[in-house]
Amino acid sequence: MQTIRGFRDILPEHISLWQRVEQEAFSLFESFGFKEIRIPVLEKTDLFARSIGETTDIVEKEMYTFPDRKGGHLTLRPEATASICRSYIQHKMYATDPLRKFYMTGPMFRRERPQKGRYRQFYQIDAEVFGIESAYIDAELIFLLNELFKRLGLTGLTAHINSLGCPECRPSFQRALLDFLGERKELLCENCTRRIQKNPLRILDCKVESCQQALQGAPATIDHLCPACADHFDIVTTTLKKQGVEFMVDKSLVRGLDYYTRTAWEIKTTTLGAQSAVAGGGRYDGLVQELGGPATPAIGFAIGFDRLVEVMAQLEIETPKPPLDLFIIALGAAALEQAYHWSCELNQRGLRTEVDFRGKSLKSLMKRANKLNAAHVLIAGENELKENQLILRNMETKDQSSLSMDNLVPELINILKS
Repeated sequence: MQTIRGFRDILPEHISLWQRVEQEAFSLFESFGFKEIRIPVLEKTDLFARSIGETTDIVEKEMYTFPDRKGGHLTLRPEATASICRSYIQHKMYATDPLRKFYMTGPMFRRERPQKGRYRQFYQIDAEVFGIESAYIDAELIFLLNELFKRLGLTGLTAHINSLGCPECRPSFQRALLDFLGERKELLCENCTRRIQKNPLRILDCKVESCQQALQGAPATIDHLCPACADHFDIVTTTLKKQGVEFMVDKSLVRGLDYYTRTAWEIKTTTLGAQSAVAGGGRYDGLVQELGGPATPAIGFAIGFDRLVEVMAQLEIETPKPPLDLFIIALGAAALEQAYHWSCELNQRGLRTEVDFRGKSLKSLMKRANKLNAAHVLIAGENELKENQLILRNMETKDQSSLSMDNLVPELINILKS
């Protein structure tokens, strides 16, 4: 039996980097006032069609959708924002306190072509803010991401930012874009030809080479902003400059989802020799209302967990493995019985302790202790049990001492925790 194509196991020997990212991210998020939320992996298909956009590649080609037994359609979540918005509305969080900050992590599902760093079950760390219209929260989220990646040891970071405008200024941009594309229809792929009337903004996100050529010299959203959007974007860029956050205004940057408005960004690193996006986000002020809630400004981002860990591994950013506090070498049936109880009690008291119950030789068990990076080894054989004196060995200094079996566990706790 093998895993499904595009799905994978994350093995114990690889998990330390994942845990380090989670610990750093969650600690930082909590410092900035975020609270954890957990959402289901399965939602009604209409939630994603309405929020992401029916003409996006995600909805048209990539979602894992299937009928349920009552005739409806369900979808494995392809992203987290829509689900968090649904939760915000369903539980009427806006009624008690419209200002909310959430974070979550977990798997997402898209049926894309599997390749290095991209999987059909992939993981994201997600953060969302509801109820704040101010441009300072846009800058704060970009600053927060920049700080997280610095703490994780990533260098060469640059925020690529753009403004996608709002419903007030987007129509003038659409007209300019349609005029521009009208002379280049023959270069567009089949999907973009179909979308040119329904949703021309989707064409800006197309990765087909002929469409990329057609878009050379295309008008940019940032050149068609209304005064309110222009002021908003100016505050974001001015604030980031004052904070020393490296960024560049990227007029070609668009996000692949329909709900984005105003500020959009990606965080990229040049450390590997080519620019690699490790996170992206933006503002989506109309989404809560679109899904049936009250008009609520909102903004958020997602970190590509798989890609981030891959970058850290290639940069040889390692997470030190905590040593095993104690490895108990029990030689013989009587010693194994005693060791079992000692180990359980020590683990219960917060000391990482292991016993090998396979009946191996002393030499083999010492090798096992080294492999597990044990700080101390307790040796209990027939002679030690008879004499009521066990041997405690410090694996770093090689010093050995004798310990009485009387009051053994409290004595070990004093030594190992000192």
